[in-house]
Amino acid sequence: MKVHHHIRAFEQVLASYDGKLPLHRHLIVYFKQHKQMGSSDRRWASRYIYSYFRLGKALLDLPIIERLAVADFLCNNDLSLITEHIFPAAAAHMTLPITEKLAFVKTQYPDFQLKDVFPFGKQLSNGIDQQAFQFSLFIQPDLFIRVKETHLPTIKAKLEEAGVAVKELADTTLALPNGTKLEQVIDDARLYQVQDFSSQKTGDYFEPKPYEYWWDCCAASGGKSLLIHSLEPKVKLLVSDVRETSLGNLQERFQLAGIKDYQKKVIDLLQNNDQILHHYEFDGILLDAPCSGAGTWGRTPEMLYFFEEYKVANYAKLQKAIAENVVKYLKSGKPLIYMTCSVFKEENEDVVAYLLENLPLKLESQELIKGYNDKADSMFVARLIKN
Repeated sequence: MKVHHHIRAFEQVLASYDGKLPLHRHLIVYFKQHKQMGSSDRRWASRYIYSYFRLGKALLDLPIIERLAVADFLCNNDLSLITEHIFPAAAAHMTLPITEKLAFVKTQYPDFQLKDVFPFGKQLSNGIDQQAFQFSLFIQPDLFIRVKETHLPTIKAKLEEAGVAVKELADTTLALPNGTKLEQVIDDARLYQVQDFSSQKTGDYFEPKPYEYWWDCCAASGGKSLLIHSLEPKVKLLVSDVRETSLGNLQERFQLAGIKDYQKKVIDLLQNNDQILHHYEFDGILLDAPCSGAGTWGRTPEMLYFFEEYKVANYAKLQKAIAENVVKYLKSGKPLIYMTCSVFKEENEDVVAYLLENLPLKLESQELIKGYNDKADSMFVARLIKN
């Protein structure tokens, strides 16, 4: 039976994964090593493994495949062979809203608890709707692209012609179904940047001016640097990261975007960097801080599954230390933009409170960007001005 083929494929993928790599990267490697898997096999195996991790630690006493059947029912509107075979009672409820699906699962499995999916409710930032956030963990977020305002109508039309369901969310933002093969529809990759909608919204707090010198100190692959450059093309940039490979990816993206006026440095922000930066003074610093990533767990459910609560305090300590080490290079009266993709108060409001108490900073504004309302990630941003 084909369902047994699905079960074996899922079990093999699950057994191969230990949580050390992001799941999407692991799957790329896994599928390259198992070339006998056709496109349909890969698609179903990916769906099953993501559904499985979306259930967090709920119903852990169930056999793995039964647990998968419940998870796949909650996360999808079309019936899979495994759910049909293992959890046939769910078939009549596939298209119900998530609230009703969860209630149905509770009738079939009285031990099911939503708090076992996300057990960190007491740590959430102010203003988060805990239930809405928990519900969002069962839904795959959209794919978002940022485009120039002048290019948006053309790109939108191309996507619609290709049969892609497109939503225009802002003058420069389009939302597409996750998994859309953009490169097959838009042949010029210079026309768009893939960037989550909430991440794009942090740009409202940057306010760069022409010829100012900004430092993106945890630049990674350059998403925020590309964003600030789109807001002010004449801004000058220093980009740094502790990982040279990330800066290599950033350089490729900058070349594609035609950005040439920047410097890049490999810098460990937990060390004293006076020898590298002693003469630098910045008009603004972007600190997209290392964090738990809890605001992205709808996109990366494996992170939720493997996360351990003690790590929140570790990240908060790291965030404070990095901020303390970079603020001295900021000009007076200029902004530090503190950002995380976390929904935890200890990494967000509590870190800002610590910085205000211990550094020459004043708070101009801050926001928890609730991406669960837009099928996007959730992020925190604060604009702090150096006294």
